[in-house]
Amino acid sequence: MYKIKIIPQAQKDLNQLHDKIFNSIKDEILALAVNPRPYGSVKLTNENGYRIRIGDYRALYRVNDELKEVFICRVKHRKDAYR
Repeated sequence: MYKIKIIPQAQKDLNQLHDKIFNSIKDEILALAVNPRPYGSVKLTNENGYRIRIGDYRALYRVNDELKEVFICRVKHRKDAYR
């Protein structure tokens, strides 16, 4: 079981979301504790990390296997996620 840690910038992203979208994203983020590289996750090429699709949103995160931690870096709409 991995520990989920949310970086302050990702927390700001989450705070700006509406309740319905927030709940679906929260469920997907919590699922990363069990499987940090679920089916459909993509390894980022320009950065060290992964992304998962959650509807029109993307969660960008990093995994530390030694410490069993998942760091949520950003949660953005797909049009803004890679800027």
